[in-house]
Amino acid sequence: MSSSIDAYVAAITSIAEADNVLPQVVNEFAAVARAIDNSDDLRNKLGDELLPIAVRQGIVEKLLEGKGHRVTAQCVALVIGAGHGRDLRTISEKISTNSAHANGREVAEVRSAVALSEDQVKRLSDALTKATGSQINLTVIVDPSVVGGLVATVGDKVIDGSVRNSLDQLKSRL
Repeated sequence: MSSSIDAYVAAITSIAEADNVLPQVVNEFAAVARAIDNSDDLRNKLGDELLPIAVRQGIVEKLLEGKGHRVTAQCVALVIGAGHGRDLRTISEKISTNSAHANGREVAEVRSAVALSEDQVKRLSDALTKATGSQINLTVIVDPSVVGGLVATVGDKVIDGSVRNSLDQLKSRL
Protein backbone atom coordinates (compact mmCIF):
# COMPACT_ATOMS: atom_id res chain seq x y z
CA MET A 1 0.00 0.00 0.00
CA SER A 2 2.72 2.45 0.93
CA SER A 3 4.54 2.04 -2.38
CA SER A 4 1.37 2.91 -4.35
CA ILE A 5 0.81 5.95 -2.14
CA ASP A 6 4.43 6.99 -2.64
CA ALA A 7 3.99 6.57 -6.40
CA TYR A 8 0.97 8.92 -6.35
CA VAL A 9 2.86 11.41 -4.19
CA ALA A 10 5.83 11.41 -6.57
CA ALA A 11 3.63 11.72 -9.65
CA ILE A 12 1.47 14.53 -8.26
CA THR A 13 4.53 16.39 -7.00
CA SER A 14 6.24 16.08 -10.41
CA ILE A 15 3.15 17.28 -12.28
CA ALA A 16 2.66 20.25 -9.94
CA GLU A 17 6.35 21.18 -10.11
CA ALA A 18 6.30 20.98 -13.92
CA ASP A 19 3.37 23.44 -13.98
CA ASN A 20 5.09 25.56 -11.29
CA VAL A 21 2.05 25.31 -8.98
CA LEU A 22 3.30 22.97 -6.23
CA PRO A 23 2.58 25.34 -3.28
CA GLN A 24 -0.97 25.90 -4.56
CA VAL A 25 -1.54 22.16 -5.12
CA VAL A 26 -0.22 21.38 -1.62
CA ASN A 27 -2.70 23.83 -0.06
CA GLU A 28 -5.61 22.72 -2.23
CA PHE A 29 -4.96 19.01 -1.63
CA ALA A 30 -4.99 19.71 2.12
CA ALA A 31 -8.27 21.63 1.79
CA VAL A 32 -9.87 18.81 -0.20
CA ALA A 33 -8.69 16.20 2.32
CA ARG A 34 -10.14 18.29 5.18
CA ALA A 35 -13.45 18.73 3.34
CA ILE A 36 -13.70 14.99 2.82
CA ASP A 37 -12.65 14.23 6.41
CA ASN A 38 -15.32 16.61 7.71
CA SER A 39 -18.16 15.04 5.72
CA ASP A 40 -19.19 11.47 6.48
CA ASP A 41 -21.41 11.40 3.39
CA LEU A 42 -18.66 12.66 1.08
CA ARG A 43 -16.06 10.32 2.60
CA ASN A 44 -18.37 7.31 2.25
CA LYS A 45 -19.31 8.10 -1.35
CA LEU A 46 -15.74 8.72 -2.51
CA GLY A 47 -14.51 5.60 -0.73
CA ASP A 48 -17.32 3.38 -2.00
CA GLU A 49 -15.73 1.12 -4.59
CA LEU A 50 -19.19 -0.16 -5.61
CA LEU A 51 -20.02 3.33 -6.87
CA PRO A 52 -18.88 3.70 -10.50
CA ILE A 53 -15.62 5.58 -11.00
CA ALA A 54 -17.33 8.15 -13.23
CA VAL A 55 -19.77 8.99 -10.43
CA ARG A 56 -16.99 9.39 -7.85
CA GLN A 57 -14.97 11.53 -10.24
CA GLY A 58 -18.06 13.63 -10.96
CA ILE A 59 -18.45 14.30 -7.24
CA VAL A 60 -14.83 15.51 -7.09
CA GLU A 61 -15.26 17.69 -10.17
CA LYS A 62 -18.37 19.28 -8.69
CA LEU A 63 -16.61 19.78 -5.33
CA LEU A 64 -13.65 21.52 -6.95
CA GLU A 65 -15.48 23.29 -9.78
CA GLY A 66 -13.90 26.73 -10.15
CA LYS A 67 -12.30 26.52 -6.70
CA GLY A 68 -8.82 25.28 -7.43
CA HIS A 69 -6.12 24.77 -9.98
CA ARG A 70 -6.85 22.27 -12.74
CA VAL A 71 -3.82 20.19 -11.67
CA THR A 72 -5.36 19.74 -8.22
CA ALA A 73 -8.74 18.77 -9.64
CA GLN A 74 -7.21 16.32 -12.12
CA CYS A 75 -4.92 14.70 -9.55
CA VAL A 76 -7.66 14.33 -6.93
CA ALA A 77 -9.94 12.82 -9.59
CA LEU A 78 -7.13 10.42 -10.58
CA VAL A 79 -6.63 9.27 -6.98
CA ILE A 80 -10.37 8.84 -6.44
CA GLY A 81 -10.81 7.09 -9.78
CA ALA A 82 -8.02 4.64 -8.97
CA GLY A 83 -9.84 3.60 -5.79
CA HIS A 84 -7.54 5.39 -3.36
CA GLY A 85 -10.09 7.86 -2.00
CA ARG A 86 -9.45 6.65 1.54
CA ASP A 87 -5.74 7.46 1.10
CA LEU A 88 -6.29 11.08 0.07
CA ARG A 89 -5.40 12.45 3.54
CA THR A 90 -2.15 10.44 3.63
CA ILE A 91 -1.25 11.45 0.08
CA SER A 92 -1.94 15.10 0.92
CA GLU A 93 0.23 14.96 4.05
CA LYS A 94 3.12 13.31 2.20
CA ILE A 95 3.00 15.83 -0.64
CA SER A 96 3.10 18.64 1.90
CA THR A 97 5.93 17.09 3.92
CA ASN A 98 8.03 16.24 0.85
CA SER A 99 7.56 19.72 -0.56
CA ALA A 100 8.56 21.34 2.73
CA HIS A 101 11.59 19.11 3.24
CA ALA A 102 12.77 19.75 -0.33
CA ASN A 103 12.94 23.43 0.61
CA GLY A 104 14.63 22.81 3.99
CA ARG A 105 11.42 23.44 5.93
CA GLU A 106 9.25 21.55 8.40
CA VAL A 107 5.47 21.17 8.24
CA ALA A 108 3.47 22.43 11.19
CA GLU A 109 -0.21 21.68 11.57
CA VAL A 110 -2.02 23.95 14.00
CA ARG A 111 -5.55 23.31 15.19
CA SER A 112 -7.51 26.25 16.52
CA ALA A 113 -11.13 26.62 17.61
CA VAL A 114 -11.44 29.77 15.49
CA ALA A 115 -9.93 31.08 12.27
CA LEU A 116 -6.68 32.99 12.79
CA SER A 117 -5.91 36.38 11.27
CA GLU A 118 -2.96 36.79 8.91
CA ASP A 119 -1.05 38.56 11.68
CA GLN A 120 -1.72 35.72 14.14
CA VAL A 121 -0.61 33.14 11.56
CA LYS A 122 2.61 35.08 10.93
CA ARG A 123 3.37 35.44 14.65
CA LEU A 124 2.60 31.76 15.20
CA SER A 125 4.84 30.75 12.29
CA ASP A 126 7.64 32.94 13.67
CA ALA A 127 7.24 31.44 17.17
CA LEU A 128 7.29 27.87 15.83
CA THR A 129 10.33 28.67 13.69
CA LYS A 130 12.10 29.97 16.79
CA ALA A 131 11.00 26.99 18.92
CA THR A 132 12.03 24.35 16.37
CA GLY A 133 15.03 26.03 14.78
CA SER A 134 13.58 25.25 11.32
CA GLN A 135 11.63 27.30 8.83
CA ILE A 136 7.96 26.28 8.95
CA ASN A 137 5.24 25.60 6.38
CA LEU A 138 2.17 26.28 8.48
CA THR A 139 -1.25 24.73 7.96
CA VAL A 140 -4.03 26.09 10.18
CA ILE A 141 -7.12 23.93 10.68
CA VAL A 142 -10.24 25.24 12.39
CA ASP A 143 -11.27 22.53 14.84
CA PRO A 144 -14.07 23.40 17.31
CA SER A 145 -13.11 20.43 19.52
CA VAL A 146 -10.02 22.38 20.60
CA VAL A 147 -12.45 24.67 22.51
CA GLY A 148 -9.83 27.43 22.85
CA GLY A 149 -6.09 27.91 22.45
CA LEU A 150 -4.03 25.93 19.95
CA VAL A 151 -2.64 22.47 19.30
CA ALA A 152 0.49 22.51 17.13
CA THR A 153 2.11 19.44 15.59
CA VAL A 154 5.56 19.76 14.07
CA GLY A 155 6.91 16.41 12.93
CA ASP A 156 6.50 14.12 15.92
CA LYS A 157 6.33 17.00 18.43
CA VAL A 158 2.96 18.08 19.78
CA ILE A 159 2.52 21.38 21.60
CA ASP A 160 -0.91 21.35 23.24
CA GLY A 161 -1.95 24.74 24.54
CA SER A 162 -5.66 24.07 24.22
CA VAL A 163 -8.30 24.81 26.79
CA ARG A 164 -9.48 21.21 26.42
CA ASN A 165 -6.02 19.92 27.44
CA SER A 166 -5.91 22.31 30.41
CA LEU A 167 -9.35 21.14 31.53
CA ASP A 168 -8.34 17.48 31.11
CA GLN A 169 -5.22 18.06 33.22
CA LEU A 170 -7.25 19.84 35.90
CA LYS A 171 -9.80 17.02 35.86
CA SER A 172 -7.09 14.38 36.35
CA ARG A 173 -5.64 16.32 39.32
CA LEU A 174 -9.04 16.42 41.02
